[in-house]
Amino acid sequence: MKRIYRALGIALCFIIGLDAQAQPLDSAKVLLQDAYLAWVASYHPVARQGRLLGVQAEALEQLARGGFDPKLYGDYDAKSFDEKTYFAFGEAGVKIPTWYGVEIKGAFATADLDALYQNPERRVPDAGQAILGVKVPIGRGLIIDQRRADLAQAKLMAQANEVERQKMVNDLLMNAAEAYWNWSVAYNQLLVFERALEITQQRMEGIVESYRVGDLPAIDTLETMIQVQNRMFDLNNARIEYRNATLQLSNFLWTEAGEPLEVTDELRPPVLEELEPDPLPQSREALSATALLTHPEILEYEIKLEQLDVDRRLALEQFKPRLDLEYNLLGDGTNLIPGGVDDQRLNALVTQNYKWGVRFDFPLLLRKERGKLQLTRIKIQDAEYSLQRKRLLIENKVDNYYNEQNNFLEQIALYEGAVENYSRLLDAEYRKFDLGESSIFLLNSREQKLIEAQLKLTELRGKFFKSIQKLLWAAGQLGQ
Repeated sequence: MKRIYRALGIALCFIIGLDAQAQPLDSAKVLLQDAYLAWVASYHPVARQGRLLGVQAEALEQLARGGFDPKLYGDYDAKSFDEKTYFAFGEAGVKIPTWYGVEIKGAFATADLDALYQNPERRVPDAGQAILGVKVPIGRGLIIDQRRADLAQAKLMAQANEVERQKMVNDLLMNAAEAYWNWSVAYNQLLVFERALEITQQRMEGIVESYRVGDLPAIDTLETMIQVQNRMFDLNNARIEYRNATLQLSNFLWTEAGEPLEVTDELRPPVLEELEPDPLPQSREALSATALLTHPEILEYEIKLEQLDVDRRLALEQFKPRLDLEYNLLGDGTNLIPGGVDDQRLNALVTQNYKWGVRFDFPLLLRKERGKLQLTRIKIQDAEYSLQRKRLLIENKVDNYYNEQNNFLEQIALYEGAVENYSRLLDAEYRKFDLGESSIFLLNSREQKLIEAQLKLTELRGKFFKSIQKLLWAAGQLGQ
């Protein structure tokens, strides 16, 4: 059963120093966006999954490097039947592959020289025989082979996993930021309805008192009561919207121990009218240039092209004939230098006591090799087309959200003026009402227009701050 913490404030005190005691909304601690997103990036399961990709990349690289590990080997064969030893021989040693495809071998061979049917090829000196050999690919495998390709792919996979992590966090923080500003808008609209209800209730008290002294008719009290009921209805809806937005916000908050958190009234979002709607300092061109260089979706395709290039080089290598040269120095026991005059030993080292060989093969029609290369080239071309399309999409997306940001700035300025003008109209209507030149209906109408403008302004402010995050997301910077 999941354990739900009573308040997010208990956990977030480590990063923003919050007081965990319960408080009403108007005195609750403010949860700022930066602290919230930092918490999400640290402890959300998706962010933790992203960090696992780095561990996975290390394991894949270790796996690929295992192809270059030295290998111990050994074998021993013997046959005895009817009290006769037919043969007995064995060999043990180590093989060391190197980066350039050369394989070094060190071994020691033994054999029973008294066996009846010992293969002459298996005969060795009485003391056994040390072997020091080298195997060199002259044709296929000299430039690149499967082991080197696997290691190159593993290193690229590490880069690809880091890019995938950035992409996951970029998307996660975008969704988290959207939930945060939806929460903020819901809270600020709740404040609008709370103020509207308070004002309407105060007006109700004044109108009832005026009715009692005979200054206003009873119909005015009825109309005002209906307005109070409408305000209470709107306020209840706003509270539901705020609670639902709070639950959506809680979906992104987890403890360090991996337990979900629940946001309560101990925390509240900021008041939007107290936040300055500042646009991002980067220009449209700078954001687009940065996105084309560092966006994880673009880097993803660039790394994919590098991986396909490794496949292409390996496929091209298969067009060469396999031509492996092997040379082994054979010793008398552990002595690899033949006896003789000292000045002749170096010459004798490579001209005596050796075993060498050459192995060759080459497919005549090369159908498998040509098919593999063609498929790889098709994949490269497909990835290049996808990269071109992705660059255009990202550039257009940055332009779109940049325009949206500027448009919201203009709309906020317009609606701030509209709210101010609606407020003046309402004040004027109040003065006319006090002079007996207006009515409750006109007062309610003016007030409703003001409330609608305030709600619209609150929504525009929330959309502006969301557009900032969308712009950063479109440029791929949230995941970084």
